[in-house]
Amino acid sequence: MVSSSTSQAGTAPPLAAPLGQWLEYIERLHARPIELGLDRVALVAQRLGLHLSSPVITVGGTNGKGSTCALLEAMLAAAGHRVATYTSPHLVRFNERARLGGAPVADELLVAHLEQVETARAEVSLTYFEFTTLAILALFQRAAPDVVILEVGLGGRLDAVNVIDAECSIVTCIDIDHQVFLGDNRESIGWEKAHIFRRGRPALCGDDRPPASLIAYAGEIGAELQLIGRDFGFEVHGQSWNCWGRGWRHEDLPLPALRGSNQIANATGAIAALEALPVATGLDGSAGQPRCDRLAIQRGLVAARLPGRFQVLESDPMVVLDVAHNPHASAQLARNLAEQGCTGATMAVFGIMADKDIAGVLEPLLGTISHWFVVELPGERAAAATGLAQEIVAQTARAGIGPALNDDQPGAGVPAEVSTHPSPRAGLAAARQVAGRDDRIVIFGSFLTVADILAERELSPDADAN
Repeated sequence: MVSSSTSQAGTAPPLAAPLGQWLEYIERLHARPIELGLDRVALVAQRLGLHLSSPVITVGGTNGKGSTCALLEAMLAAAGHRVATYTSPHLVRFNERARLGGAPVADELLVAHLEQVETARAEVSLTYFEFTTLAILALFQRAAPDVVILEVGLGGRLDAVNVIDAECSIVTCIDIDHQVFLGDNRESIGWEKAHIFRRGRPALCGDDRPPASLIAYAGEIGAELQLIGRDFGFEVHGQSWNCWGRGWRHEDLPLPALRGSNQIANATGAIAALEALPVATGLDGSAGQPRCDRLAIQRGLVAARLPGRFQVLESDPMVVLDVAHNPHASAQLARNLAEQGCTGATMAVFGIMADKDIAGVLEPLLGTISHWFVVELPGERAAAATGLAQEIVAQTARAGIGPALNDDQPGAGVPAEVSTHPSPRAGLAAARQVAGRDDRIVIFGSFLTVADILAERELSPDADAN
């Protein structure tokens, strides 16, 4: 065990202290910000008597987790179900992490359950994520919604969310990220993420190249594995699409309100999970099974919102927000930008954590961005703007990108300019000074990069993301 609550963080806040005071205390509580493992979490969960009686859908994966959760929540809500959704990290307010009935949970309710975890943990030291996850799970237990949606924070096997046995689990995609904790290859990462699967229960994978390790683990534990392209899938027809699975099919569906071609795959996984859920619970519609009919699916697709995922903030010039912070997400961002189209130049406001694959994140976008406004971010993990700028210059030179004289010139591309700025807000202000009406500004990288812009605009996650 790690030391007691007073040795690292001081005295716990008094009863009914403000949420911000509690979060500051919890941040100081544990020696390391991330320490994967379920022993400490399981012990405190046992002391809390933590048990979710509601059907649970757990969503893991490298990218697409938040979008899949938002789509599930919207479709279930459209079917008339009261939904509890846990996601992380937040962008502007901590309350974004816990939603009941489509609305962020109030400070007072969060504080009450943080106090409950503080009492139950006694001598057990918990990380910020572990502590707050347990509090939100306890809150959901008390609220007793019709269905609970849980997003994995990091990996799967040792993530605090995995203390809960889900009736259905989804792994959206597998790619390289968090190598220090999960390994540096897709097989290792896939094995870690597959541990959210459970014996005899639906286990869905939305990656069209599923690692052998994920398939093998599902087989070892006897999970009911369903793979996209084999057991469920989709077909796009212009402005509508069809999806299908084991014994079901939905046709002429509207495109998701969430922007980007990847959202159809995310939506397909969400629909497949809802169709698979009766197998796990043994319930039918009359018994309260949270199944969605076609109308609820249609309404949910067009109602789903999620800030920071190819979110068009404004036009003239167009401003796009995206939390792409690994190579897989960056490549999807590049595809989305190409599909969106832009008659002018594309500029980037960019800031990221130093422990990310920065070269891999930059590579898909080097030939698209004409000016990089590189920004400083808070915290010890953040990459310094000057170092990022040097990496962009060096990588652009290695790629042979220079003045685009004609389409036939070998190595021709977008001539990139690079500048540094003290914050994302400052970077956006500088970009606005040079951007024309037909240009496009893409703000991407760390959640902190996007959050700084949203906080300035006082735009909550409940605002229209389109």
